[in-house]
Amino acid sequence: MQTEEKKYRHEQKYYCTKTRFAILKNSLCNMLEYDKNADSQGMYSIRSLYFDDYRNSGWYENENGTDPREKFRIRIYNADTDRIRLELKRKERGKTNKSSCPISRMICGRIMETGKIPPDYKAPALYQKFYAAGQTRRLQPKVIVEYDRMVFVCKYGNVRVTFDSNISSCSSVKSFFDRNLARRPIMPLGTGILEVKYDEFLPDYIYRALQKKDMREITFSKYYYCKKYTV
Repeated sequence: MQTEEKKYRHEQKYYCTKTRFAILKNSLCNMLEYDKNADSQGMYSIRSLYFDDYRNSGWYENENGTDPREKFRIRIYNADTDRIRLELKRKERGKTNKSSCPISRMICGRIMETGKIPPDYKAPALYQKFYAAGQTRRLQPKVIVEYDRMVFVCKYGNVRVTFDSNISSCSSVKSFFDRNLARRPIMPLGTGILEVKYDEFLPDYIYRALQKKDMREITFSKYYYCKKYTV
């Protein structure tokens, strides 16, 4: 198994209502394409299991704005348990970097059942770092985060414009693979988070389309709020 690593990218977030995004979507549809992994409406669902140490240091680092900071998560798409990814997201000086590698359902099951990260000496370097964090920092699964995402992409600047809605949390980490979770919404009905991610530059026509909607950039961590408002 190989680890996927990406360079640091810009990541801007905006509070956005579904009504406002529907208007913005009309502009984006004429300029960008749906992500190839999304359905015909550009949608897919994301479920992540986030990890933190016994002191919840990652949660407090989000609250305090610590820079740099990192967090591990296990992620599946559209409830597909045949394709599971371990990810490490690092935020530094306003940019983000994400590394990922496959992880087996058997390993995930052991983590959810015991709350501990087992060794796997044949796994990629990212998993070895994950295991080491489990040993030295007592890293544990803390909360499940689930939401629906609409995705637009542009090859120029490697841009991704996403709108995340129905963001919800669940503290029953052993239920990660369950089809139906007891979830708690963390945002008001009809609202979501718009994210704009790109490498070195954001094309002017995308920038102008976003500026027309008069949206203010915010800081927002799904892990922080979902851990704060768990079921």
